[in-house]
Amino acid sequence: MYKTTIMQEVEKILRGFGSKYLVENKINKSKVIEDIDNYDKNLIEVMLQSSTIKHNFTSEIAGHRIFKTNKFIEVFQADEFWKDSYTKFSNKIGLTSNETFLDEATEVILDFPYKDTVLKASMSKEDTDKNDLKPDEPFLNEIIAREEIDILLDKKILVNAKKYTAETEEEVSDISKKDNLILKGNNLLALHTLKERYPEKVKLIYIDPPYNLKGDSFKYNDKFSKSTWLTFMKNRLEIARELLSDEGSIWISISDKEMHYLKILADEIFGENSFVGTLPRKTRDGKSDVPFNLSQDFDWLLVYTKGNVEDPVVGREIDRKYYKTEDFPERPWRTADLTKQTTAKERPNSNFTMINPKTGKEYPVNPKRSWAVTKDTFQSYYDAGGIGFPDDYEFMSGNRPFRRVFKDEDEANTKPTYVSSDFMVKDFILSLAKDVKNQKGNDQIDELFSRDDFDYAKPEELIKLIIDVTTSEDDIVLDFFMGSATTQAVAHKMGRQYIGIEQMNYINTVSVPRLQKVIKGEQGGISAAVNWKGGGSFVYAELMEKNRGYLDDVIGASDQNTLRNVFNLMLENADFDFRVKLDELKDGFNTLSLDDQKRALVKIIDKNQLYYNFSEIDDANVRDLISDSDYAFNQSFYKEEDDE
Repeated sequence: MYKTTIMQEVEKILRGFGSKYLVENKINKSKVIEDIDNYDKNLIEVMLQSSTIKHNFTSEIAGHRIFKTNKFIEVFQADEFWKDSYTKFSNKIGLTSNETFLDEATEVILDFPYKDTVLKASMSKEDTDKNDLKPDEPFLNEIIAREEIDILLDKKILVNAKKYTAETEEEVSDISKKDNLILKGNNLLALHTLKERYPEKVKLIYIDPPYNLKGDSFKYNDKFSKSTWLTFMKNRLEIARELLSDEGSIWISISDKEMHYLKILADEIFGENSFVGTLPRKTRDGKSDVPFNLSQDFDWLLVYTKGNVEDPVVGREIDRKYYKTEDFPERPWRTADLTKQTTAKERPNSNFTMINPKTGKEYPVNPKRSWAVTKDTFQSYYDAGGIGFPDDYEFMSGNRPFRRVFKDEDEANTKPTYVSSDFMVKDFILSLAKDVKNQKGNDQIDELFSRDDFDYAKPEELIKLIIDVTTSEDDIVLDFFMGSATTQAVAHKMGRQYIGIEQMNYINTVSVPRLQKVIKGEQGGISAAVNWKGGGSFVYAELMEKNRGYLDDVIGASDQNTLRNVFNLMLENADFDFRVKLDELKDGFNTLSLDDQKRALVKIIDKNQLYYNFSEIDDANVRDLISDSDYAFNQSFYKEEDDE
C-alpha cells in the first residue's frame, strides 16, 4: 500500500514507542488519538522533533510553537492509516462509505436521475436520447457533507398548486386529509417536506429506485461507487421510515447487482427483525449475448415493515367456502388443517389415535405431523364444535379429521387471514413469475401515449398484486420514484389514497397526463380487473425553485456564451457557497472548458438554497413571488391537525 511522507513519518515515530501504540503490529488508532487529545507530553515532544510534522501541523505565534492537535487528529482519522488500523476490525463490521461505516455516515446525496441512469449534465436517459447532450458531458451528481447543511432539509414552499378532476384543472387554495397528492421536486427534499403532514400515516411504500447497473443501452458514470449509491438510498429510506405507519410495509424493486448490499443497509435502517422477505419477479423470457452465458431474467422485491412479526403486514380477505349442516344450523363453517409440522415424537402429548365419538372410527396420528390438539384437550375442542370427521358427512371428501372454523369466528377476527399457503405462495408467486414482465409495462405506456417513454415501466398488474396484499381502501400509498406514475394510477383505480414524487420534467408530459386519463376512465392495465369506470381527483404542486432554476440553466447551456450569460445572472441573484472565492473564479472562468465551467458552477451553488423554505414565505421579497392562491395552499398544507 502506498504511504505518503507524512504517513511514513508518523508511523516511524509511533513505532519508536515500542508496543505502546501497536496491537498485533498494527497502529492502534484510538490510543494515538486519545494521547494527542490529552496532550501527552512524551508523544507531542517526539512529534515536534520531526521537521515533517512541524511543517504540516504547527504554527508559530508570538515566538511560541503551537501544535495543531485538531488538524493532526482530523488527518489521522481520514487518511490511509484507517485501513491499517486495528480498531477498524475490532470495533465492528459493516458497509462503509469513504472509509466511514455507512450507519455512521452523515453525507447527503442530493440529486440523482430517474431509474437506471446516473446524473449527467442531463438528468435522464430520455434527455440523452434526444441528442441534446454528448456522452462525454460532465457528471453532476452531488454529495454534500453534513456540516455543510443547515436549512436544506426544512419544509419547502409549494407553488403552482392545482386540482385535477375528470372535468376540470384549476388552481386550488387548500388540501384535505383525503386528497391524493403529486409533488414535483427533488425526492429527498420533498420527503422531508411531507414528514410533518404524514408522519407514520403511510400504509404502503413501493419504490423502483436506480438499480446502479452498468452496460446495456444506458450511459453510466464508471466512477459512481457502490458506497455513494448506498448513501443515496440510506438518505431516502431513513426519512421514508418516518412516514411509514406502525403496520406499514415498504417494497423495493431491485436487481441482483445491489440487492444484497441493499438488504444489509435496510437491516440497519428498519432492523433485521423487520425484514419480511425477498420475492423474485421475472422480467423477461431470456436474452442472448450475456455474461457467463447465463441470462439473469429476474429482479427482486425486498420487503420490510415497521410492524412486529405478529402484525398483519401481509394479508387479505379470502372468499371462503362455508358449509351449512344440520348439526350446526345457525353457524356456517369451513375446514382447516388439524395437524402441526412437528413430528409425533417431538409432541408426545399429541401422539395418539383420534376416535370419532359418533362412529367409533379410528384415525391414527401421522408420525411426521402430530395433531394440533393433545389427548387432554381433544374433548373440549370436540364439544365446542372445533373438530370434525369426514365420515360424519356424505358430501365430505378426504380421510383425515379436520379443524372446524365457524364463519362468525372469521368475521370476529380483525386481523387479515395469514395467506402463505393460500395466496402468497400460489397466486402471488406464480403471478410474479409469469404475469408482470417488463414488456407488459412497456406495452401499457405505449397504449397510453403511442410512444416508448419508459423502457422499464413496471406493469400495473405488479403494483396491484402488492396493493392487494398490503392495504385496504383509503390506505395511503407512497412512491417517491414516481416515473410514469404506474403506482399512482393503480392506487387510484383501487380506491387508495396516494402520494407521488418526481423531479423530472416529464412529470408534466407523462405522469400527470396519465393520471388525467385514469380519472377520465381509461381502460388499460388493471381497469377491467377492478371494474374501473373513472372518477376521483388529485392535487399537484411543485417545490418552489430558487437556486434549482440556475442549476437547470447551467445543465441546459449548450455553449460557453450561453453559460457565461447564466453565470452573469447568477452573480446578480444566486446564492453561493460561502467558501467560494468568486473573484478568482471570474478571472479564470474563460480558461475552462465547457464541461469544467459547468462543474464549477454546479459546485459553487449553495445547495441549502435550491428551493425556498416555508419559513421564508412571509418575507417581503418572497411573498411577492407567490400567488394568493398558493400562499393559502401552503397555510392549508402545513397547518396543525388541531387546527383542522
